[in-house]
Amino acid sequence: MHHRSVSNMTDGSRAGRQWPWLVVFVVLVVSLVLVPQGRRIATAARDTYASLETFATILAVVQKNYVETVDSEKLVEGAIGGMMTSLDPHSAYLTPEQYKDLQVETRGSFGGLGIEITIRDDILTIIAPLEDTPADRAGLKPADQIVKIDGVVTKAMTLTRAVSLMRGPKGTDVVVTIRREGHDLFDVSITREVINVKSVKDAKLYDGRYGHVRVAQFQEGTAQELGEALARLDEEAGGDLGGILLDLRRNPGGLLNQAVKVADLFIDAGLLVYTDGRIVSQTQRFFARNEGTRRDVPMVVMVDEGSASASEIVAGALQDHERAIILGTQTFGKGSVQTILPLGADSALRLTTARYYTPSGRSIQATGIQPDVVVGHAVQLASANPNFSIREADLSGHIPAEDGTAAAGPTTATDPQLERALDLLRTWKVFSRYGGGDQRHGPAAPMAPAGD
Repeated sequence: MHHRSVSNMTDGSRAGRQWPWLVVFVVLVVSLVLVPQGRRIATAARDTYASLETFATILAVVQKNYVETVDSEKLVEGAIGGMMTSLDPHSAYLTPEQYKDLQVETRGSFGGLGIEITIRDDILTIIAPLEDTPADRAGLKPADQIVKIDGVVTKAMTLTRAVSLMRGPKGTDVVVTIRREGHDLFDVSITREVINVKSVKDAKLYDGRYGHVRVAQFQEGTAQELGEALARLDEEAGGDLGGILLDLRRNPGGLLNQAVKVADLFIDAGLLVYTDGRIVSQTQRFFARNEGTRRDVPMVVMVDEGSASASEIVAGALQDHERAIILGTQTFGKGSVQTILPLGADSALRLTTARYYTPSGRSIQATGIQPDVVVGHAVQLASANPNFSIREADLSGHIPAEDGTAAAGPTTATDPQLERALDLLRTWKVFSRYGGGDQRHGPAAPMAPAGD
């Protein structure tokens, strides 16, 4: 890519003639804006070109007058990044390096520290360290604030930038400066590792009949792995699996198609989820297939404030179909869909393109899934900070709920969710026997929240 000085340029048209790459940028922006506009194309074009002329003028002024020589490509990348951050927290421009990292991450293996992060009040905040990762072993905890990464202040830093700073070659160190409630600032040096995220884990039997499976993240092959884990548990139970505990706590989401496939494992017919966007390609309907469905086994799904996106799709579908009891705390509330739009061969946009809805038509954006049975925070979260919770509604610039309502406040109790879920399965047949429910839906009478 060739860069030419713009010190003698006075208008955007001249900049376009001398700066071929800027023309590409203009065409890109115009194409993104004009495609969905229909009859308003001409008006949108005029407005867009006027804004781009202003952009080109500012770019020329900066090039000519800034105290040091500036990299034009970096300026444009910064402008694109600023444009994306003005939309919502989940939209971003992905540089070639970041785009490559994303592709690796969806396959479940990437280099880094092993933490789930978000931005809360303009501060980089840890949702949770992933189990058995460098961050976990270094003692990082939920609600820890990362104020510096290798000496770089993180205030107002984008998530994409933070992730890029924390990732690096295996065996190298990164120092994060942590603010923790009740403590002075302190530094933690962490050695990077290749993080292999195992999607399906902790498959085990309780009482010889009740299968517990945790899904940590939705990535390529998750549904197949879950199906295989359930088959093994069924075999261990002698073909008499008495119930399924699907654990989606601290699951930040992942691939939409895998969420659909997981829900399809337990629902034999009907709508699972649908998306609605501004353009036709972003309006989709996903339906269950009868093949291989585990319909006759009682089921409890465990969720908490760390259950987001794809996790909420699964929980919402199972709840609407009355296929499972949802137990835990209110989920994160990320009801939007991001589409990766490649820009040439290397870079891409991660753009919010649609909302998703549960089968009954619920939008959970910024509200989350309300459990059928409320049980306090998971033990692993409560041990660090029982009052900690971060949801979509806490994120700066989040898309508001459709009805304008805010999410309900967090639950702060600390009763173990797993034990309560097991109790539900143990009493399932008792309630069914006395007309309180059936084999699929469980107890009909609402149960009082525990541990408040």
